[in-house]
Amino acid sequence: MIVVQNVGPSSPARIRRQWVKRILWGVLFGLMVLIYGSHAPLISLTKVDGQVPFNPSSCVVMIELSKLLISLATLVLTGGTSALHAPPPLIRVAPYAVPAILYAINNNLVVLMQAYMDPSSYQVLSNLKIASTALLYSLCLGKRLRPCQWFALGLLMCAGLCHSYSSLDLEDPERAAADEGPRLYITAWGLFLVLVYCCVSGLAAVYTERVLKSQKLPLSLQNIYLYVFGVAINGLSSFSFVAGEKSFLEGYSGVVWAIIAGQAANGLLMSVVLKHGSGITRLFVISCSMLVNALLSWTMLGLQLTPSFLLPVSMIGLAAYLYYR
Repeated sequence: MIVVQNVGPSSPARIRRQWVKRILWGVLFGLMVLIYGSHAPLISLTKVDGQVPFNPSSCVVMIELSKLLISLATLVLTGGTSALHAPPPLIRVAPYAVPAILYAINNNLVVLMQAYMDPSSYQVLSNLKIASTALLYSLCLGKRLRPCQWFALGLLMCAGLCHSYSSLDLEDPERAAADEGPRLYITAWGLFLVLVYCCVSGLAAVYTERVLKSQKLPLSLQNIYLYVFGVAINGLSSFSFVAGEKSFLEGYSGVVWAIIAGQAANGLLMSVVLKHGSGITRLFVISCSMLVNALLSWTMLGLQLTPSFLLPVSMIGLAAYLYYR
């Protein structure tokens, strides 16, 4: 006797669950795009005489501490505090130190790069992390990419090089000073920092996804392990500069606290994506956030977008379409 399984249409309850899941992922994606795209313009708003008035290292510590406290509160609310009664084995916790170090490096690079380029240039060039991340995904996690996806990554690389060449700060400073309003610009040192940032970012994302998915632990507990190292590593970095010109909370304003809240939320949302989804979603966020960044830079900073800026933007949009279709 041959039994034929029911192949009819899905039940209304199942369809409803699928739509709820899609809506939730859509909301999560939208929030991440908004937060990611607004980061650089918000940092630019805090600048006084071209310099950030706060200690960047202390800001990173506050972000990591916020994520740690939220993760701990989530673990308590979900009844998972029994996992904290006994010290976890070192072999389980040690892997979380690596992404903490990599993220600490990148968090400080994000703030440092703002002194060598405008927000939109940073946002466009940071799309190069799509290529570095996808390459590391293919090599380290065994994820195979289609030929059109590799072509899309090559197109992204060309877009970054095109924008870098057209906006390098090589013109006469007096002529630049005579122009009205802020312009797109990037120095050679800024370009180098972007390349380092993209490589470290890709490595951090790939390693973090591997760690989160390899251990069957509650996400809030894994976040606690990750952010304990984050607070410790960034705390040491911050307190090493306490004797410098700026104290720990000097120069903090409402905008700075908004940056801290946004980056803390973005980090927690990203852990959800890496645990239950794929790092490809992270790459998609990076691409789409460029539009938010350009819009905010225009409205908040009065950035004058030149026609040549549309070329790399169009190339990145086409690359994103080819990669994710």
